[in-house]
Amino acid sequence: MARVSIIVPVYYNELNLPETVPRLLALAPEFDGDDLELVFVDDGSGDASLAALQAWHAREPERVKVVALSRNFGSMAAILAGLHVASGDVIGMIAADLQDPPELFIDMHRHWRAGTKVVLAVRADREESFGQKLFANTYYGLMRRFALPGYPPGGFDFFMIDRHVADEIVRIGEKNTSLMSLIFWLGFSPVMLPYVRRARRLGRSRWTLAKKIKLFVDSFVAFSYAPIRALSAFGALMAVAAFAYGLYVLGVWATTGIPVRGFAPVIIVLAFTSGVQMLMLGILGEYLWRALDESRRRPPFVIDRQWPPVLGSRAEAALDAGSRRTVLR
Repeated sequence: MARVSIIVPVYYNELNLPETVPRLLALAPEFDGDDLELVFVDDGSGDASLAALQAWHAREPERVKVVALSRNFGSMAAILAGLHVASGDVIGMIAADLQDPPELFIDMHRHWRAGTKVVLAVRADREESFGQKLFANTYYGLMRRFALPGYPPGGFDFFMIDRHVADEIVRIGEKNTSLMSLIFWLGFSPVMLPYVRRARRLGRSRWTLAKKIKLFVDSFVAFSYAPIRALSAFGALMAVAAFAYGLYVLGVWATTGIPVRGFAPVIIVLAFTSGVQMLMLGILGEYLWRALDESRRRPPFVIDRQWPPVLGSRAEAALDAGSRRTVLR
């Protein structure tokens, strides 16, 4: 008998949990005799989410694991923490807000039983505002074009992966990255199941514009050299244009003897080139900062408390095997 682990990152989901947990527990009989383990990772919520999860663990101690991080580290770090703690032979991930249908895990599990190591629930459409759709479609379109060819057009953050894939992600241990992009980058041939992402019915989304921008930058820095190539190409064009303009000024002076006048054009050119240089330095700084952050080897997350308090053998093995980026108390 295999074990199915489902990771649920939790951040201010107090209103969602009374519906989310029962729907996930109801999946247990549908996994063809395989055991079900739910791993809830509280990512520093300031509401009663953690207390609600502790109550569910008390009611279902064999099925519900709860991990409390010491502060808010972000959704990617929370998922990574879940991968460290989960003991399943196959691991799924779903958000706690029920915008994704948990029942799709049943089909994912069947594909895994058939030998597929990566099963992705990809968004055929989403019940969201025009602005949210525009940002998401632009992000995934750019990822497909410049970073990961073949990436699902609607993206995904709802998936099921084999233990082998999860162990590879833990072994890599990157901090400023997109775990979903990393799963796709690993190269295992995925099965893609389309679905429509529902609008959020309860609570307020904490997926702010600042977090979206960080994900955008992290994804491109981690998986594409297109920004650096673009800087090089633009710098070369600027150099050619400046050289051509210099030849023009020299030609006018040599042929007519009239000094080239124009204070305003000079200031405009200087301001433009200075702005371009600052933009280039900013993009280079993003790459350099992430390299520095990785070199420090600070942990991507810190576990404060865990229920049950004793780690499973898989988590201990992962930590002993070199997962030193994770600090447990």
